[in-house]
Amino acid sequence: MELKDRLGKEVILFDGAMGTVLQQRGLKAGDVPEKLNIEKSKEIVEIHKSYLKAGAEILTTNTFGANALKMEEIDYSVEEVISAAVENARRAVVESGIEAAVALDMGPLGELLEPMGSLTFDEAYNLYQQQVLVGVEAGADLIHIETIADLYEARAAVLAAKENSNLPVFCTLTFEEDGRTFTGGSIRSMISGLGVDGIGLNCSLGPEKLEPLVEEVLQYSKLPVILQANAGLPVMENGETVFKISPAEYFKPLARLYEKGLAVIGGCCGTNEEFISLIAENLKNKKVKEREVIKESLVCSPSQSVDLAGVNVVGERINPTGKAAFKDALRNGDLDYILKVAVEEVDAGANILDVNIGLPDIDEKEIMVRLIKELQGILDVPLQIDSSDPEVIEAALRYYNGTAIVNSVNGEAEVLEKTLPAVKKYGAAVIGLTMDDNGIPDTAAGRFAVAERIVNKAAEFGISRDKIIIDCLTLTASAQQEGVKETLKALNMVKEKLGVKTTLGVSNVSFGLPSRPVLNRTFLSMALYQGLNLPIIDPNDNEMMADVKAAAVLNNIDQGAADYIEYMAETENKSGSANS
Repeated sequence: MELKDRLGKEVILFDGAMGTVLQQRGLKAGDVPEKLNIEKSKEIVEIHKSYLKAGAEILTTNTFGANALKMEEIDYSVEEVISAAVENARRAVVESGIEAAVALDMGPLGELLEPMGSLTFDEAYNLYQQQVLVGVEAGADLIHIETIADLYEARAAVLAAKENSNLPVFCTLTFEEDGRTFTGGSIRSMISGLGVDGIGLNCSLGPEKLEPLVEEVLQYSKLPVILQANAGLPVMENGETVFKISPAEYFKPLARLYEKGLAVIGGCCGTNEEFISLIAENLKNKKVKEREVIKESLVCSPSQSVDLAGVNVVGERINPTGKAAFKDALRNGDLDYILKVAVEEVDAGANILDVNIGLPDIDEKEIMVRLIKELQGILDVPLQIDSSDPEVIEAALRYYNGTAIVNSVNGEAEVLEKTLPAVKKYGAAVIGLTMDDNGIPDTAAGRFAVAERIVNKAAEFGISRDKIIIDCLTLTASAQQEGVKETLKALNMVKEKLGVKTTLGVSNVSFGLPSRPVLNRTFLSMALYQGLNLPIIDPNDNEMMADVKAAAVLNNIDQGAADYIEYMAETENKSGSANS
């Protein structure tokens, strides 16, 4: 049975460390281990063979740092090093007579990406693309992205792998004991945002310290889960780096994690063939344990995830409609004005920000990409990309670091065909408007039919219902009073019969009528009772926000009323400060 057919069904074993084994064999600090693929290929082959004899089923090429940035100072090209590395691993397989897959190993680039560093997303993508193309040409069987501490860098690497090969892609990130990467990324954001064939953790700590973090991955990810831990933290003895954990100590937490569903196991720094041999003796070819995965509908930024199953406020103010100052800012390229609006929305309690910059006389695609980069540089909340242009949506999703919401598609066949592929590719959630070529249906049944068609079409593209949000469209009570009732009926039908999430732009209901806030709040309460998940409102409206918080309590979403109590206390404090 091929590796891809066994993945997630039988335990599969990676090899162990390469760098620390080379150090034990005389590699000096500061030397470039990738050079040895050419200068000491026989020794590299022997290390690979030792892992094969120990029971490894995947050999990792000695290419952890084989990117153009890290190799600027050596005499060999990326092409030469990666080709030699794949050949060395392949030779080990042939000479040992033991079947195994060869994984092209890609580690971090060595420079931080924007906004924390100066490396752009496109530059990172191009560096990884070069490695992937050479690895594919050399005959690698899969691509293993490892020891990444930045979800944005992981995204660049994964896209480079998926867009330039048909090989399986594994990705393991390195986390600190607090459950965060060096750049602040979270486990849940990692799970939600990548779209690979296997996901997990490696390096940083020993398996016991990583155990609770791997358990979290096992709880929330449907993918095969990978662990390649260090042999503990390194210590210095007699001027040498030493790892203290023995193979037996290393294996104990792995055995516990196997019982919880761990599927792919190997070693990182400080491990060697003895570690892999012990794992193989106990777990090789065993069936992966079944596990229950907690179902969530997540959208996320690198550090913050939002479960759409609850009630979450989408801030509506990043939108030029009817706002002269906002339009001027867009025309003048004044993103600071827009960023100020965004910060105000988050400070007021918005969980997600809708980002709409649609104006006929601007380069929407260029400005949207710039704005997305700026927003994710200063804010933690997930973003909702609001555009009717599929090219703008595609570009925004590509540069967004996380899992976004696309606002929106509708029931028109052409719109669905043009937009849904990008939604699937980037793992986004998508809002479907209940309108089509014939406009907005008058009845709830008509809008439900459009919603059902959108859900079914999304399924054809591999988009599951937990990624779908339906907007039954708020009509103005001044012109279409009966239509308002139909909106609420349709919302309930969609919620009950399709099992998807729902959203509405609340303030549309009161257009053209006096005392608009009264109508808005009343309509919001009615919609929340029918199952509204994502009210799109102005979060600076304290009374609207209070209604949302209260509804979460009364619908048993905010258990213990903790969020409600906190919000009310903060509101009272702000009010007191303003009056003092």
